Amino acid sequence: MKEKIQTREDLRRIVKDLKKEGRRIVFTNGCFDLLHLGHVRYLESAKSLGDVLVVGLNSDASVRSLKGPERPILPQEERAEILSSLGCVDYITIFDEKTPLELISSLQPDVLVKGGDWTKEAIVGREVVEGSGGEVILLPFVEGSSTSNLIQKILERYGKKI
Repeated sequence: MKEKIQTREDLRRIVKDLKKEGRRIVFTNGCFDLLHLGHVRYLESAKSLGDVLVVGLNSDASVRSLKGPERPILPQEERAEILSSLGCVDYITIFDEKTPLELISSLQPDVLVKGGDWTKEAIVGREVVEGSGGEVILLPFVEGSSTSNLIQKILERYGKKI
């Protein structure tokens, strides 16, 4: 499954070739720290919107800048390998930036997907995708399914607080 994990440049070439074949490329991104049911449902739904699902995975440094010094729980290599084990995920690439804008601009996906906890206007890369004729789709948020909630539950169960 590690062949699913690609550098940005290699993935750009792969996506370009797949698009020439008429394949519909779906892109999403996230930290995917402590994979849970909400993540799995989200990724399966994203895959159903096209032929190839590409996941941009925030690097450890990127996660720390977004979530704070205690995160991620799992290092980027482990998060990438766990994601690669899912049948719905076709490719993964790790990005260091705080947002996936450069990656989205490089890949030019046909569909950009985010969870329902976002508004369409706030989605990074929306202009890039819509500007090239693609579409942006919001998927329903699975209530109660979040890594933060999972961490809190673990800490409460074992006598610690966040």
